[in-house]
Amino acid sequence: MDDANIWWLLTGVTVAAELMTGTFYLLMFALGLAAAAIAASLGLGVSTQLVIAAVVGGGAVVAWHLLRGKKSVGKNAEFNSDVNMDIGQTIYVESWQPDGTASVKYRGANWTAQLQAGSDASSGNFVIEQVVGSRFIVKKI
Repeated sequence: MDDANIWWLLTGVTVAAELMTGTFYLLMFALGLAAAAIAASLGLGVSTQLVIAAVVGGGAVVAWHLLRGKKSVGKNAEFNSDVNMDIGQTIYVESWQPDGTASVKYRGANWTAQLQAGSDASSGNFVIEQVVGSRFIVKKI
């Protein structure tokens, strides 16, 4: 069996391992193995194939780690509409209490809405900016 076939076999085994474990980093290593397979097909030496596998696979892992790290620094769950489907939705507030709260009907239930600092306390439509427990922090649209 030639070098390229061995590299492709290792690539397939790595992809299968990723499918069983769900570790996305294994796919990055598989990219390095595939690059080594291509290098072997081009007739490059074994040491060059190893260096290409290490550089491409290791570089992909580092790049993915850095990209993933920046992305996960986002909003916490109270502010994140990907986590809480209520964030960004519109509610109607008829009147505000003196303490800056209001009782609103939303999705068939009564909720407490609290006015976000700097928002106008008049009746009307408000957008949900944050969810804290069973309380919506809202701002005027």
